[in-house]
Amino acid sequence: MKVLVTAFAMDAHFNGVVPLAWALRAAGHDVRVASQPALTDSITRAGLTAVPVGADHQVQAAMGAMAPGVFALHRNPDYLENRPELLDLQFLEASASMLTAAFYAQINNDSMIDEMVDFARWWHPDLVIWEPFTFAGAVTARVTGAAHARLLWGPDLFLRVHDRFRQALDEAPAEHRDDALEEWLTWTLERHGAAFGPEVISGHWTIDQMPPSVRFATSRPTVPMRFVPYNGPVPAVVPPWLRADPGRPRVLLTQGITERSTGFTGLPRAGELLAAIAELDAEVVATVKAEERAGLPPLPENVRVVDSLSLHVVLPSCAAVVHHGGAGTWATAALHGVPQLALAWQWDDVFRAGQLEKLGAGIFLPPHGEGASAARVRDRLAQVLAEPSFRQGAARIRAEMLRIPAPGAVVPALERLTARHRAPAGQGVRG
Repeated sequence: MKVLVTAFAMDAHFNGVVPLAWALRAAGHDVRVASQPALTDSITRAGLTAVPVGADHQVQAAMGAMAPGVFALHRNPDYLENRPELLDLQFLEASASMLTAAFYAQINNDSMIDEMVDFARWWHPDLVIWEPFTFAGAVTARVTGAAHARLLWGPDLFLRVHDRFRQALDEAPAEHRDDALEEWLTWTLERHGAAFGPEVISGHWTIDQMPPSVRFATSRPTVPMRFVPYNGPVPAVVPPWLRADPGRPRVLLTQGITERSTGFTGLPRAGELLAAIAELDAEVVATVKAEERAGLPPLPENVRVVDSLSLHVVLPSCAAVVHHGGAGTWATAALHGVPQLALAWQWDDVFRAGQLEKLGAGIFLPPHGEGASAARVRDRLAQVLAEPSFRQGAARIRAEMLRIPAPGAVVPALERLTARHRAPAGQGVRG
């Protein structure tokens, strides 16, 4: 098969597609990865073939201005389940409009979509696999007749909310049935001579990397796939100090890729946090940006500060991890059975952290207000280290994940689904 993989230009979102792209290549399939030029180096460093398309998005600049207000809507751990405003059509419509205009249409800019469609019309992919925000992949597949699937990096929160929105719209008068996401995708497809279909939002099927206890139930076709860590440009090197027994519990403190690159973080300042955690009888390893390291106070001998470290290299030796709740960090820790203290503060991070606590594999500590002072983080981390139940809960999630087929094992299922869903050669879906 010819397989086109796509993710918008942000390393944290691209990293989640790499192991499956490797598996498809190892199975003998021809794989290309399309994204904005800013991601080209990351793609080629991953040993994959890049297709630069369009102009680089500017979403991080836009997020810098609007992110605090946007994310404030999603800090509540009951964002999906128990908030009455989610039953309100006006709230759902405003949320969909904001996400479409300020995020989806920005990271999938017109030039990216147009050039990806042009490439696919020339290359004729059989299958398009797209990161769940990268609707350019769905548009390209719809126009060219390729089968296509979303590859999730976390619980399918965004599609779940959109489904609730569509349900509310169906119950509203016809004149109030405005779906900004569907309208944007419809206009975009019409520009390429194709018609909208609901699978442009949901994919022909979904590839889900979450353990069953964190996965949303769905009636849509789903292929479960085990999460395999890939940390991107961070060198996967085992340093000498990591080969020795630390003699006491090792704790990792990390901000994650997205937080480090955007500056949006729920963690207290590194110096204050490290000083507090260092009071515990533990070896503390912290990833801190070079510019922030310069401002750190003198730290005790049980603290080791590094600029970056591949998570799958260090986490197997850790007794706990303190982090921002991001998808890659959460899943890598879960795969290695490491209890987590998640200071999650926005969107899906909050949901994952809440599920982690419900499953007894860690603690969710919202970082806003007095509850997430450095002393409070220290005290909750001490609880995670001291109580065996957290290790037991983390081990249960790890066992779940190891029972899920690895990327190489799901390739035959993807081959069968592609044969079922792709259009005959040269026949796209026309308007």
